[in-house]
Amino acid sequence: MQPYPIKYKTLSEPAHGLITEKGSKFIAYALPVMDMEGVKKEIENIKEDHPKARHWCSAFRLGYEGETSHADDDGEPSGTAGRPILGQIDSYGLTNTLIVVVRYFGGVLLGTSGLIRAYKSSAREALKNALILEKDIEIRYRIVTTPEPMYKILKIVKNRNYTTSGLEMDENCSLEVALPLVELASFFTELSQKIELIDRPINPERPDIRDCLITRLPAR
Repeated sequence: MQPYPIKYKTLSEPAHGLITEKGSKFIAYALPVMDMEGVKKEIENIKEDHPKARHWCSAFRLGYEGETSHADDDGEPSGTAGRPILGQIDSYGLTNTLIVVVRYFGGVLLGTSGLIRAYKSSAREALKNALILEKDIEIRYRIVTTPEPMYKILKIVKNRNYTTSGLEMDENCSLEVALPLVELASFFTELSQKIELIDRPINPERPDIRDCLITRLPAR
């Protein structure tokens, strides 16, 4: 058994659900997000798409272990909107997930229990329509080195199908790479074999490989 999680569940793509309750319309949007910047952007976009709505209630959970969460009632009575929405995210075991429920008021007050039921049900409808994926937890690193080792690094990450960004090829080359947590040790060991031409295990917490400056980047 793994002593730590190596995978997490999130959404593959946005999904939505709709319910009506005594004339009020509740439109739920379930979205994959990676950070607070993404959360704020998605909420702003939905508000722009629904400028005449009465409320835009939301909840999200972020982090590979779901360590960050927030629920927003957006003017509805406390605990009647954000918490029921967050409860649906948690019931599916999701993280890096945002749900926004847009309410158009129908003229009839629903009461506390009615609001809780409506926000919970609309969030559940969106998740029922969503495609849920189990993804590898990834750790991002920046590797700075000279051209010859960089060509070897690029070949390794291509063969392993890792996600890369920020490639710079110059006297000092730079690359950002997202490594699956479960493959950190094997990747750095292979890197050492290809660059140093020796077979030795590498500590992924402090990877030390000749001619390479390797820096762990913050999660996003």
